[in-house]
This record gives sequence, C-alpha cells and structure tokens, in this order.
Amino acid sequence: MPSLQKKVTLCGAGLLSVASALTAALALNTQGWVEATVLCQTGAQLVNASGSELEKFIGLISYGLFHGRRLRECGLGGRSLQITFFPTLLDVIPAGLHVAVILFSAVVIVFALVAAGFFMFNAFGRPYETLHGPNGLFLWNTIACSCGFMVMILFTSEVKIHRLSEKISNYKESNFVFKTQTEVFGYSFWLLLVCTTMHFINILLIRLAGIQFPFFKSKHADSSDGGADLMY
Repeated sequence: MPSLQKKVTLCGAGLLSVASALTAALALNTQGWVEATVLCQTGAQLVNASGSELEKFIGLISYGLFHGRRLRECGLGGRSLQITFFPTLLDVIPAGLHVAVILFSAVVIVFALVAAGFFMFNAFGRPYETLHGPNGLFLWNTIACSCGFMVMILFTSEVKIHRLSEKISNYKESNFVFKTQTEVFGYSFWLLLVCTTMHFINILLIRLAGIQFPFFKSKHADSSDGGADLMY
C-alpha cells in the first residue's frame, strides 16, 4: 500500500486536477478571452477627427469562444450589441480553427477529471502497472497539459493572424469600416495557462511521490516475482 506521504501527495495532485477542470469549464463559458478597442475609421475620416475627437469613434469589444459584447461608436453615441459565434459568425471567422479551440478546451476538462480519478485510485486503491498506475498518471496529465498549450497557441493564431476582432467588428457593416486599435487577452484566456500549469505541477508531484518517469524505467522486468510484478 502507498505510504502516507505518497497518499497525501497524490490526493493533493487529484485536487489540483479537479481545480483545473473547474477552471477550464469556467473559462470556456465566459466572454473574457479578448478585450479590444475598435476605431470607426470611416466615421473618423468623414469628419476629419483627430486627437481627443477620436474618442467618440472608439468602441469596445470583448468576447469568448461562444459569445461576447460589442460597443459600437461612430460619433453619434454608443450602441451595445451582442455577439454570438454559433451559428451567426461561422461564415466570417476561421470556423475550423475556432471549433478546434473549443474541442481542445473540452479535452482539457475531460482529461483533468480522468487524471483526478486516477490520482485517487492510486492513493487509496491497488492499481495495476499499465495505465492504471504511474504510467496512466503521467499520460493523462501530459495530455491535459499539451491540450492546454494547444488551446493557447490556436486561439492566439486565430486572434492575431486571422484578425478575429476586426472580422467580428465588421460583420454586416456596409457603411463603416472598423479597425482594431488595442487588443489584449483577457482573464479567461490566462485561466487556461493556469490549468496547464496545474497539470505540469501534477507531473512534478508524481515524481515527488517517489514514482519514476516511465522512460527512466528499466526495459527488462524481473520475471522471478511472478504475479507480483503487475503491482507497484
């Protein structure tokens, strides 16, 4: 049976996995992924606005993976609009890339919960070597960690390379052209970095519990132990 120190360490890692799943689920359903200011370029050019006058033509936009909000400013007062990605914006955004971001975010949640269950199983049960034991702990956390990085990379490319904010701002705009002024990633985006960091910490905790990394193990198992070599 695992020692008390190993139990405590594995339970702590399991709680981190649960926290990661909850954090990723929270981030997935919020609209704080991107916050940007958008200039109504056409309106500003019509009145030759400059300096402080430009503030009347600068609106705000914030959005997540499913919805968001936009404050449209064209010199005649602000107008608040709701943003819905599905199915409204699928014809103007890189839909395949956007769906991939959502799928990888869902994978982070699923494997974070899987990792949490296996941590508890390893702490209080009698796991078999294979994927029920330490190999599984490393695998599930590596998958969740890697998918978290993929979410950040894919979403960054969608926002920066494909100019997502401008495409959303100019959706169904026939008279005005909007240009992104400032653009920063919001708290929800950085929550995914927190989730990814949690799983990286879990990998370190597994090692701290006295479990060797799989690639450090000897390839030749001792066959004299009989059925006991299936347990650790």
